[in-house]
Amino acid sequence: MQKLGGAAAIIATAASGASMSPLIAGLTPRGRMMVVGAAPDPISVQTTELIFGTRTLSGSLTGSSIDNEDNLRFSLARGIHPMTEVLPMADAAKAYEHMLSGQARFRVVLDMTA
Repeated sequence: MQKLGGAAAIIATAASGASMSPLIAGLTPRGRMMVVGAAPDPISVQTTELIFGTRTLSGSLTGSSIDNEDNLRFSLARGIHPMTEVLPMADAAKAYEHMLSGQARFRVVLDMTA
């Protein structure tokens, strides 16, 4: 992210603190990372990344159904798409193992039409 100029905002949905920790350094000055994915392990933060970059790390519940509808409408209007790993429903057991292994890079989604 730093090579691309940094991210002004990151919405972290990962269920792993270890996978979210390196993202903070990829924020632009005054960038903000919002954590909405509950992780069993902690997020590690270098205080210098927050202080000298004036970056913000915060967390939030995902909101109400109305909030979710507003977010989806905003994403659609701006052409924002999630990064997912799509597998056919027939591979549900494989997808579940992949997710539990920690090797999933994005959200694992089952395609019920495939």
